[in-house]
Amino acid sequence: MSENNEKKQEDLKSSVVENEKSSKIPKNDEKKDEQSVEEKLKETEDKLLRSLAEIENQRRRFEKEIKDAFEFGSFNFAKESLAILDNLQRAKDAIKNDGQLKDSKDLDKFLENLNIIEKDLISIFEKNNIKKINAKGVKFDPNLHQAMAEIEDNKSEAGTIIQEIQSGYMLGERLLRPVLVGVAKKENAKNEEKEEKKEKK
Repeated sequence: MSENNEKKQEDLKSSVVENEKSSKIPKNDEKKDEQSVEEKLKETEDKLLRSLAEIENQRRRFEKEIKDAFEFGSFNFAKESLAILDNLQRAKDAIKNDGQLKDSKDLDKFLENLNIIEKDLISIFEKNNIKKINAKGVKFDPNLHQAMAEIEDNKSEAGTIIQEIQSGYMLGERLLRPVLVGVAKKENAKNEEKEEKKEKK
């Protein structure tokens, strides 16, 4: 009987120990669950921040696209409008150089009216951020100028613009049309080049 009692007590102890062990396991699982909830929260927070950043980037992209579309539309319109200014200038030059019109009494009045139209057009351009590029006497810049001719001139430094063939314009910071120019070069430059070629041969 006493042996049976001892066995029963040992069985009870072992079952209590096992129960304690098994009751401890869920506690560890709970900690794991708590950690995974924190991790999930961090992941969700990261995803949310990324989504917000992406939305902000998209908003900026759309704003830029709208601005570019608006500027591009006005860019084409402005570029086409320059032809009116060019034609006014050509008309003035043609009238001044015409032998028969020079003797006309009304020529000055007509030219004055053309000048008023030209000034009004330039004023409209300036209000819309279209500005003429100053070129004469300036060093040649391929970003703003387009060389149409090289003119021999010992008075000016080589590469200096000495003739403006057609005016150029900027729309804000963007080149609307380059200035067509004649660039100075030294008269001796050709002779020096020929001599160098002869020496090389």
